[in-house]
Amino acid sequence: MDTAAIDRFEAGRARLASLAYRLLGSAADAEDAVQDAFLRWQAADRDLIEVPEAWLTKVVTHLCLDRLRSAQARHERAVGDWLPEPLLEGDPMLGPAETFEQRESVSLAVLTLMERLSPVERAAYVLREAFSYPHAEIAGILDISESASQQHVHRARRRVAAERRGGDAVDPASARRIVEEFLAAAASGRTERLVELLTADATAISDGAGLARRLLRYRTPERIASLARAGFRPTAAKRRLAGGSPAMHIALVNGSPAVIAVVEDRVVGAVAFEVADGKVASLRGIAAAHRLTRLNEAWQRHEPDAPVTSAW
Repeated sequence: MDTAAIDRFEAGRARLASLAYRLLGSAADAEDAVQDAFLRWQAADRDLIEVPEAWLTKVVTHLCLDRLRSAQARHERAVGDWLPEPLLEGDPMLGPAETFEQRESVSLAVLTLMERLSPVERAAYVLREAFSYPHAEIAGILDISESASQQHVHRARRRVAAERRGGDAVDPASARRIVEEFLAAAASGRTERLVELLTADATAISDGAGLARRLLRYRTPERIASLARAGFRPTAAKRRLAGGSPAMHIALVNGSPAVIAVVEDRVVGAVAFEVADGKVASLRGIAAAHRLTRLNEAWQRHEPDAPVTSAW
């Protein structure tokens, strides 16, 4: 392949990776999809490709649809073993973030909700909300009619909106203060204060540090408060499991505040918070190493704020 063709692909790689990540919720799978697209770009008769960006967008979208429809992916998602892979603020894979809709489309909450959409609905929603494609172009990418594109996007918006908490942008500084207060209450064992900081319909999901066979789900403020108190209070057993005494940082993950547990510059866990109406609406605890690979790599290149807890 000539240098110009490689350069043309590389110029759009970040956008393609961002598209693939929104469709798949996995940075590793997104990178695989983009690399597969590169191989197809290599093999294609590029003289016949009128608009390379459109051609590559279609190829990546269909590679992602194939993955979403695969038996392995359907099984993993059906049995509840799946969580979106968290990305640190500034990661280019998060993609466009100029509008509220673009930022929402990559939040962990919306990535999780999109699991309830069909693969085509998910693709139409992402192409429209995150990348502002007109319905005529979405129809061409997905090989459907323009009216079908409109219907898929309408259904997807309705389903996401029906279950989305909050709905409006949250001031990052206010959200951080709530998370700091929640962390302080959990570390000191103040269960009543934790309950007060949670919405009445709060939810929590944890991968059990990768030790549980299935994701753990909690659906009442009292149970979530107990989980947080047990999870954030330091013990010798937790230090052994983490490989040391973690420092607790607060950073943005997929646009939301998160507590990042770090041992010697290695991320050993992350808890992402969704804040709505001045309270915590959901938590997602992620500590399985395979879900933290890209976050860990980004953290080691990151200049973090001072930890909120330095000796846990």
